Parts: sequence; C-alpha cells; structure tokens
Amino acid sequence: MNNPTVRPHSPSDMAAQLRAVSYLADEGLSTTAFLAVTMKRPLLLEGAPGTGKTALAEALAKALSMPLIRLQCYEGIESTQALYDWDFSRQILHLRSLEAAGSTVKPDELEKSLYTERFLSPRPILRALQGGPSVLLIDEVDRADDEFEAFLLEVLASNQISIPELGTITARVPPLVILTSNRTRELHEALKRRCYYHWIDHPEPTRELEIIKARLPNVDEDLARKVVEVVQSLRNQGRLKRSPGVAEALDWAQALNHLGGGEIDSDTAALSIGALCKDQDDREVVLESLKSVFPS
Repeated sequence: MNNPTVRPHSPSDMAAQLRAVSYLADEGLSTTAFLAVTMKRPLLLEGAPGTGKTALAEALAKALSMPLIRLQCYEGIESTQALYDWDFSRQILHLRSLEAAGSTVKPDELEKSLYTERFLSPRPILRALQGGPSVLLIDEVDRADDEFEAFLLEVLASNQISIPELGTITARVPPLVILTSNRTRELHEALKRRCYYHWIDHPEPTRELEIIKARLPNVDEDLARKVVEVVQSLRNQGRLKRSPGVAEALDWAQALNHLGGGEIDSDTAALSIGALCKDQDDREVVLESLKSVFPS
C-alpha cells in the first residue's frame, strides 16, 4: 500500500492531493496536514459535528495510498478494546486437540502455548502498530474518559505497547494518527502538546458550494446554490439546537436531486428535511428557511 510518489512536497501539493479525492482543504488545513504527514506527528482536529474531521482522515488515507484503521471512541471504552483480545474459542480448540492427541505437555508449557501470536486478535491500535504505513483514525476522542486519554498519550509518545505474555511490540513504521473531537469536553493539555492542532469550522458559502459540486457532480448547480443558501442561513440564525454540518448539506443536496433536482418546490423540499434537520424542535425554523429560497 505504501507509495512514496504520493507523498506531498508542499502544502499546495497536499491541497492538490486532497482535492484529487474530492476533499477541499483551505490553506490552513492543508498546511497543517502537510506538516503532520511530513514531520510524522499526530494531528488533532476539533470542530462541530459534520465539519469534515473524519472525512479528512479518510481523504488522507486515499491521497497517501494507505489503509485507514478506525477506532471509534465511546463512553467507557477501555484500553484492551483498542489494543487486543485473546481468541478464547481458538484457545479452547487448541486444548481439546492436545487432549485428543494424548499430549503430555507440562502445565507451564501448555499455558505458554495458549498465549502466542497465533491466538492474538489485534484491535485497531495494535493493527496500526503491527502493519505497514497506515492512517489510524481515533474518532471522537472526547467521548472517552481521562484514563483512556492517558493511555493514548503513552501510546502516541512511544509508538509501542507491552503485552505481558509476548513482550513489547514497537511499530516498524509509525502510523499517521488523526484524532477528532467534537469538544463535548476539554482534552488534557498533555495530549494536545503531542499533536498538531487544527480547528475545522463550517465553510464559507463559496467553499461549501465547491464542496458540494466536487462531491456530487451530478447535482444541478442552481440546486446546490439553494442548498448552500438555506444551510448557511440556518447556521447564521443561531436558533437551532443542532446546526447542519457539511455532511448534512451533502445528504440533503443528494436527496433533493433524487426528488427532482432543479424543479424542486418548497413543499417537496419540506418532505426531504429529514436529511437536514435532526431535531424535531428545529423543524419549524428549518421550514421557514425553505420557503424563503424554494418556490411555492
């Protein structure tokens, strides 16, 4: 999977490689991504949901011809769920096969035979350390607790883990680590210091239109402009519980395109707001915005 010819030589080269896989990065983001790749530093992306943080990790994996390995964080996640498990069912089968063969293996040797790489089931972080070049996405790290964050800090600092039964495993080629956070809680300064940092905000209207045209080339341009107008208006009003992100804008544009494209009226547009509005209390505000843009 590693292809040295795809490595970026400058921030503008990084931007071009991302654009080639339909991810439009501004100068600040493309520069930060270039430095993270070139200097082999973890990249921490913060921003509101739907602004393209996860999509950047996916785009970098495509642009750099690397596999993407994803660890989705959640409340209560533990380090073992990110590192490895022992394949209990295969261990049992191993014991039974020894019994059937009348094995006279000593107990301590039998125990050692159960804890080898043959029975190890790597989880995302171990897979990233054991494999070749890869992009390791640690998604929504802010949903995990302080203990898990401290564990991540240790792994990022050394690019190695210790498995009591096997010893220390060190990455031959450290992965490119991308961490994302929706900032539901403040991350510790120690973790932030290990990373390059970038805040991804909602795009300006012109860039959001470019994104829709790049990702959905079959969508009518006039329809795309109306989508951007509605989405930008909803964000600027500040009245919604949950403002639509770029992901919702893309989903809605695609939904409208399936329903009739440039011939959409306000009533038809209203039927599709499930792609845009994710909270019932926001519904009336969204419907008002539709009527101001789409014809009756």
